[in-house]
Amino acid sequence: MTPVVLVFPCFGGGTTTIILGDPPPEEAPAACDDGGRVLDGSVAGYDRLGKVMSAGIGYWIALDSAASTERIARLGYDYVCLDMQHGLIGYDGMVRGLTAIDAGGGSKGYVRVGANTALEIGRALDAGAVGVIVPLVDTVDDAVRAVASAQYPPQGFRSYGPTRAQLRIGPKPAEADAAVACFAMIETADGLANVEAICAVPGLAGVYVGPADLCLAIGGAYPGDPAVADAFEAALTRVRTAAAAAGVAVGIHTFTGTDAARRIAEGFTFASVAADLSHLERAAADELRAARRIDGSDG
Repeated sequence: MTPVVLVFPCFGGGTTTIILGDPPPEEAPAACDDGGRVLDGSVAGYDRLGKVMSAGIGYWIALDSAASTERIARLGYDYVCLDMQHGLIGYDGMVRGLTAIDAGGGSKGYVRVGANTALEIGRALDAGAVGVIVPLVDTVDDAVRAVASAQYPPQGFRSYGPTRAQLRIGPKPAEADAAVACFAMIETADGLANVEAICAVPGLAGVYVGPADLCLAIGGAYPGDPAVADAFEAALTRVRTAAAAAGVAVGIHTFTGTDAARRIAEGFTFASVAADLSHLERAAADELRAARRIDGSDG
């Protein structure tokens, strides 16, 4: 592979130079607030290039509810991610949600954007997200476009207008570039076929598996189809191996904390537990069953 030189601005002056393929640096630059708290897109000890230090657990938000999002952000999750692709959240809801996450004080604010466009990615970052998860990344060109959309010139083509982000991230472009993280979703047949090359794209913080779409992509009749379980696990192994070889983070979507723990144990470096809507429904159903057992009703 032709060497690619990455030059990152260092907080306080100077630069850090990285040659793709070399061991990851001991520490990536990050912006800090006045209290010294790091405001970057890393996940529980992962720097922007995905160096593994400890496991990261996040929570997935589908509902436009700032009050509940703030409560979740106080629980200790490493990040809370707002779903702008399949969630029931509009732009105003995204801004409210990111504000609520910051108010919670304990989690980083992530956004799964609706599409791989400069508009979608830029609006999420301008609203204060420190990380973006970009869906349907099939090729190296797709990954390059996602990274460039999250970086200001000359590294990328993000338009300058950090309307809310400037209160916490940057606001100088170089500081903002060093503070935010861009993750590419691997969830299609083409994305899986190109995963090694995608992981090697300069500036990409990591990859993130969308298990429902990936299961369909490898021939499943529905998400979680046991008929393709072996092929699905082999696909996950391929993604983990590719990320490890490139020195980037690798995450996955899960539906319970138990599943998240299992995937972390297998070698994923972060996992999301999803989601508020399904968990609300499940909790309400459990309480209804409990109540009916108590009063002797059928249930």
